[in-house]
Amino acid sequence: MKTTTYLLSALLVAALAACDTTRRVQETEVEPASEAITSLSTEGFIEKNGIRLTPLTDSPKMAEAQLVLKTPPSGSAVPSGPVAFDYDLTNFQLTRMTGGPHAEHLANSQQGQHIHNIVDNQPYTAHYTTEFSKPLPDGQHVVLSFLSRSYHESLKHRGAYDLRVLTVGPGVYSTQNFDLQAPHLFYSRPKDVYKGKDTKRVMLDFYLVNTTLSPNGNKVRATIDGTEFVLDQWVPYIMEGLAPGENTIKLELLDEKGNQIPGPFNAETRTFTLQP
Repeated sequence: MKTTTYLLSALLVAALAACDTTRRVQETEVEPASEAITSLSTEGFIEKNGIRLTPLTDSPKMAEAQLVLKTPPSGSAVPSGPVAFDYDLTNFQLTRMTGGPHAEHLANSQQGQHIHNIVDNQPYTAHYTTEFSKPLPDGQHVVLSFLSRSYHESLKHRGAYDLRVLTVGPGVYSTQNFDLQAPHLFYSRPKDVYKGKDTKRVMLDFYLVNTTLSPNGNKVRATIDGTEFVLDQWVPYIMEGLAPGENTIKLELLDEKGNQIPGPFNAETRTFTLQP
């Protein structure tokens, strides 16, 4: 009798354990996709004074994309007036909408993927064709071009950008002694006005040339509405918790000791506006 009782008890315990295992497997399998995305988007965030910065690391990879600026040549002098730009692209399609989860949660250009053209670290202009003209004043100019996803995140590998100096207008100008081999920081996003749902998550993105970031190396200090964040990854960051109205960002390129690295664009302050 005792043997029969022990046997029945053992079978009951085994059955209950199997049911519990099945239940846990089923719960894992039916986890909503939206919850998985939320989990990814909050990993490794930094939060101060109600402002949250989350590194964005899971955008579609485009490592084979290549950008080459054919004209104007680096160091060239071009006539006064609009400057004609002409690029070669490989493995990258302008006007295509970039896939991935962030296209739904960030300000997204309805014209698709494009080229960011930045002159003297001024606000970029977005271009959806490989040939366009852009008015530049007479003088020497630093021109950075790079490929951008449709939601304005830059491609950061070596073949995705071009940096050069050119002169517009007659004569020789020496107003900028720009070293193409030195470390440089360029501002990209945020920019202009964000409305409605686009105000909830705003992307901070910048471009580095001749340097990278690391915990023991160079860093970028981002001062957002008076709150300082020290960034040691060269990735975009999603900003949340920003106040409605005008917001201010200052970016500075720092060395491993926290000193600002010399350069004409290595400290830049911009404003942008949120209209919920």
